Amino acid sequence: MLLHLMHVEFIFIFKGLVFTFTLYNTPFVALTEVTAWLLHYLPGEEAVFSFLLFHVYLADLAENSLLNKLIRKSLVESSHRVEVLQRDPSSPLFSVKTFEELHLKEELLRGVYAMGFNRPSKIQETALPMMVAHPPQNLIAQSQSGTGKTAAFVLAMLSRVNAAVKYPQCLCLAPTFELALQTGRVVEQMGKFCADVKVSYAVRGNKVPRGAVIKEQIVIGTPGTTLDWCFKLRLMDLKKISVFVLDEADVMINTQGFSDQSIRVQRALSQDCQMLLFSATFEDAVWQFAERIVPDPNVIKLRREELTLNNIRQYYFLCENNSEKYKALCNVYGSITVGQAIVFCQTRRNAKWLSLQMIRDGHQVAMLSGELTVEQRAAVIQRFRDGKEKVLITTNVCARGIDVIQVTIVVNFNLPTNQLQHPDFETYLHRIGRAGRFGKKGLAFNMIERYNLSLLHRIEEHFQTKIKKLDPDDMDELEKIEY
Repeated sequence: MLLHLMHVEFIFIFKGLVFTFTLYNTPFVALTEVTAWLLHYLPGEEAVFSFLLFHVYLADLAENSLLNKLIRKSLVESSHRVEVLQRDPSSPLFSVKTFEELHLKEELLRGVYAMGFNRPSKIQETALPMMVAHPPQNLIAQSQSGTGKTAAFVLAMLSRVNAAVKYPQCLCLAPTFELALQTGRVVEQMGKFCADVKVSYAVRGNKVPRGAVIKEQIVIGTPGTTLDWCFKLRLMDLKKISVFVLDEADVMINTQGFSDQSIRVQRALSQDCQMLLFSATFEDAVWQFAERIVPDPNVIKLRREELTLNNIRQYYFLCENNSEKYKALCNVYGSITVGQAIVFCQTRRNAKWLSLQMIRDGHQVAMLSGELTVEQRAAVIQRFRDGKEKVLITTNVCARGIDVIQVTIVVNFNLPTNQLQHPDFETYLHRIGRAGRFGKKGLAFNMIERYNLSLLHRIEEHFQTKIKKLDPDDMDELEKIEY
């Protein structure tokens, strides 16, 4: 079970009345305590208690990572600055502008170009010389989806493999079955010209009998199954592994048992095994985990430019109910030239209601919700990115990390709040930041009930900004709004 944030909707009957409440961004541990309290105090001889619905939405880092891999067909040039901390500060720091400078095997170079990589991305320029260096160097690297991270460590593994030797030489751990398969596909694509280099998957469902011999040189797996392969079934000799990759370290530490399992695998490796660890974030817990896993590393960190609200004009409408909010949204569409827009709702119920209203009025609408599979979400986002739908309606849990360059307007149909009903400043920043990507100007509209005005004022105070009030019925004022 993931120890990450969850969005949970309870609907139950108590003494003939229907009650509903929702918890947002709730840690799993807190969720179990709430559930235990309900079950302990509410049922009884006089109480008719039954759960009609129990939805759990995982704000799952692994799912977001997979989603980004599925929807990104080319490298994203990051605006991050690369900061390098070398194991040996006196050693010269190399970077490359072409893949030829890495002196790769010809068949591997052909595989790189066949995948559409024409030149290294910003992080690859610095990371690849370290990853394919002789003698091997350990590396801890921060990298977001789309920057070529997977291709980089796959290239490093393929560059170390001896195809003539038929036993596992490279091991990559990923936090989920789906991410392991996605990484394996990259290995197969990039290595398609490397004769006799094969991949095996240490994942659930891949049953290998005790005593079998693994002849594939590269093994991609999840920590639990890999641990079984190594210690219970003895299918692999970890002392023969020359490259160990741990991907999505921030997800690993949020998944029960995975960090301990990963450390147990790492401790069985030989001292000269090259270790490569990747993480999207570098919070304290990730650093502590990385330092336990990777000895004497080079470190690559990405200094992210601060997300600013300076290029986004912010407005709000006072609305008493959803119908008034929808009327205000329609007036915005009738007054302003809208390229593409994202509308954020706090609940799936609101998102569904709004989608039906807009479709009924002839708008091209896509909807994201936690009930969709990752593949279905990727398809929805890709259609929106291709311009087949002009409006994307989503709950916040599904939209984090998704960038669509054409978006110029963001609407908060509900202000983001935490489980204590306080304003969620980080989520607000993240949401309206969708309208101002890559320095573009954008517009943000907030639909506010009168009783929630205090939330808006706290947001203004927090960001030291002024959010202008608009009259949703004043079409002349709306038409004057400019990006």
